[in-house]
Amino acid sequence: MADDVAPKLDLPEAITALLFDLDGVLTKTAVVHDKAWKQTFDGFLEARAEKEGEEFVPFDSDADYNEYVDGKPRYDGVRSFLQSRGIELPEGDPDDPPTAETVCGVGNRKNELVLKLIEEDGVEPYAGSVRFVEAARAAGLRRAVVSSSANCQEVLEAAGIEGLFEARIDGNVAAAKNLKGKPAPDTFLAGAEALGVEPAAACVFEDAVSGVEAGAAGHFGHVVGVDRVHHADALRAHGADVVVTDLAELILDGPRGDSAGAPVPGSRA
Repeated sequence: MADDVAPKLDLPEAITALLFDLDGVLTKTAVVHDKAWKQTFDGFLEARAEKEGEEFVPFDSDADYNEYVDGKPRYDGVRSFLQSRGIELPEGDPDDPPTAETVCGVGNRKNELVLKLIEEDGVEPYAGSVRFVEAARAAGLRRAVVSSSANCQEVLEAAGIEGLFEARIDGNVAAAKNLKGKPAPDTFLAGAEALGVEPAAACVFEDAVSGVEAGAAGHFGHVVGVDRVHHADALRAHGADVVVTDLAELILDGPRGDSAGAPVPGSRA
């Protein structure tokens, strides 16, 4: 491919803007969140089981993570998982300390762990995703990150990819604008608005079932499911128009897979 020829992407012609989820789509932080959720919930459940004289049933990093917390705002994830176990806690307040036995307290405990893990281990982007976003930029497509994480900016900076995007709709923006979290389409609609396009002209990229549901609910022009945990059928069933295992698959005549190509600047294992 000549240097002055923009790469061709496997997207509908009507698409002029791209809306990317962060964790699991752009960066390998889904595993960090999973680890933090497991530590948080297992600690809470074990203490509760001992206090109530019940059997301790740990958090399942596959089934529970994908069903109840993946892609959702932090407190929604806490509420959803605890409801699945028949546990009700007071809502509390976002300023609750991580030790508080409230929905917000448990969520803040998880966030504290995420920040600690990111500081200790760094953040690695998916090389195939970075190549795709760079190709999209070269092709003149608009680009935004849409994430439920309140730590989105810190993660983008740690991964060295914040300069690839023109707009960011994250957990902080959602809270300030009172936007509903995924599977509601509100944050993706805000992302399209930030880029100045109608939903029909935007493509959503998501690895979570709740995220592709949001893309379908918002009537976006195209929804791409990114299958990182072998649940392609679920992604299709909940709204993905196509499913890929790596975004580099959407670069026509380009290198394939996350292992191809040169190392990503700013990445750290």
